[in-house]
Amino acid sequence: MSEALKIPATLFSRSFARYQDEAITEKIIEITSHGRVVGGYLSAGELEHYKRLKRREREVLAVGDLDDETISDLENARYGVSPA
Repeated sequence: MSEALKIPATLFSRSFARYQDEAITEKIIEITSHGRVVGGYLSAGELEHYKRLKRREREVLAVGDLDDETISDLENARYGVSPA
């Protein structure tokens, strides 16, 4: 994937319509302020890709972080049997 187009925030806000069209081909536009990225503008296709990735994300928990009730539920769980 090519590197994202980087645009200063002032230029992006003044020429929004231009960069809205440009996002179709560039896919991602990074908005900068004082040399650092402060946000981004995604094409519709990239936004859908982002949403698919977010749906597939999983939360990682350490056993030591779980409360006693949750640990008990896990210990008593049986494969293929729904909780009541």
